Amino acid sequence: MRFFPSLSCCVVLSLLSLRPSLAQSGSISAEAQTVAKTVRPEAIRAAMRFLSDDALEGRKPGTRGFALAANYMQTQLEALGLQPAGENNTYRQAVPLRRWQVREKASFLAFDSKDNEKILLYGKQFILNPNPDHANSDVTAPVIFVGYGVSAPELNYDDYAGIDVKGKIVAYVNGAPSTFPSNQRAFYSSAKAEIAAAHGAVGVLSFSLPTDLRNRIETAAPRARQGIYRWLDKRGKPQRTFPALKGSASLSDSAARLLFTNAGTSFSDAVSAALKNRSQSFPLNMSAHLHTQTDMVEDVAGQNVVAVLPGTDPVLKNEYIVYVAHLDHLGIGRPVKGDSIYNGAHDNASGVAINLETARLFASLPKAPRRSILFVGVTGEEMGLLGSDYFASNPTVPKEKIVANLCLDMPFFFHPLLDIVPYGAQHSSLGHETEVAAAFVGVQISPDPIPEQTVFMRSDHFSFVRQGIPALFIKSGSQTGNPNLDGTKLNLDWRATIYHSPQDDMNQPFDFNAAAKHVQLQFLIGYLTAQADSRPTWNKDDFFGTKFGPARVVK
Repeated sequence: MRFFPSLSCCVVLSLLSLRPSLAQSGSISAEAQTVAKTVRPEAIRAAMRFLSDDALEGRKPGTRGFALAANYMQTQLEALGLQPAGENNTYRQAVPLRRWQVREKASFLAFDSKDNEKILLYGKQFILNPNPDHANSDVTAPVIFVGYGVSAPELNYDDYAGIDVKGKIVAYVNGAPSTFPSNQRAFYSSAKAEIAAAHGAVGVLSFSLPTDLRNRIETAAPRARQGIYRWLDKRGKPQRTFPALKGSASLSDSAARLLFTNAGTSFSDAVSAALKNRSQSFPLNMSAHLHTQTDMVEDVAGQNVVAVLPGTDPVLKNEYIVYVAHLDHLGIGRPVKGDSIYNGAHDNASGVAINLETARLFASLPKAPRRSILFVGVTGEEMGLLGSDYFASNPTVPKEKIVANLCLDMPFFFHPLLDIVPYGAQHSSLGHETEVAAAFVGVQISPDPIPEQTVFMRSDHFSFVRQGIPALFIKSGSQTGNPNLDGTKLNLDWRATIYHSPQDDMNQPFDFNAAAKHVQLQFLIGYLTAQADSRPTWNKDDFFGTKFGPARVVK
């Protein structure tokens, strides 16, 4: 792609000159304005090119390629003058990871109805999830259908209302009601097992609506067979598991229909109710027998990279704004179009490169901000947000002193950046800083164009939300400036054809001027937050603030 750095600079300068009054009202100092103009699109491109090179072999945690990526990030931050903020006065934090896998030949799923037993075909009709808490797990129990498997009384929706599932296996549809707000829909789509365990279930069976082609067994089976990873606490116990659940399986469409053979409500009626967002629950008059043999496959020595730019205020320097981007990708895998290296240029060399340039802007300030700025390159995002969850749960700085998180992951700069979707901005006071920075840079703020993708739950910012820390995750919006180019369609097509494939390399039409705007947004939002007298707070009665951060909610 042909690149014009001088044009980028002129565009940025013209945008800045149009909004001086708004910049001043938002407390963007003259020094910060000057530094923001120095963003280097070519530096973003160069960092992405190195991190996604074949020599790094896809940056899978525990490999030589990931070590090279971590060394690169560390040396870049060290060269900027940032100080070590990891363990033992180093730039690293050890993250112990472990992988488990189902032993398929020793595992099975059967449906029992009266005197009839139907043993299902592994990989065709079902997939079992590994059970890190039980190497040899066996459970037989009646199955209760619980709609979407969601209990959200604050949204006047509860699939568990009026039914007792203690000691039962629950079956539910993937996803959440489309009437839910985007981020709540994302949360409840991903919290099914936790909700089931809280209601006393001993097993879960999940399946997709016939209209949902994203989670089919055929596409899910290859990756599911690679197993799952979890991080270990200091006692060696895996985290983010639910020991009360003795079995968990994903079903094909045909297997899901079999479940309803003896039910008082037909499969099609249950699907119709789900599509109409109606809560529902009823017995299926069927039992399921899940037997899962889980093997511990390997331990992986994961690492996070952690560096800090110390603040300058005598008191506020002890508070931290944390910038996060994941360093890892999928490594070497199944060949696609003759290529087996999953380079991860957009996912997420782009986020790391943008955060590195953001760090340079902070380091270029004549005087560092009042609060300290922490930059973290995390491991294991592709394994389930593991590196960020480990850091947020075991930070190398006092947890109560982390005031905000800004995460960047696949910001999507394949067209000019005219609007952004700032996931999380509507939940906390960070929304104000986002508005000021967006207006200054010259981009509009838009709603989530693809709520069905549950983006809010799918990157490292959510690890901080779980710890009650206000967080922000910015992606580009759908405006392209070209009436013949639909940004949402471009996004969805990329996810369908390039995402998590070897074709996510540097041979893509990246717009590095758009990437430079992402740097400015990251920098200015963090700068405004670092300079403010008060730390960010959750909005009053906010769902995530109430659920995870009651001590940080505006009264």
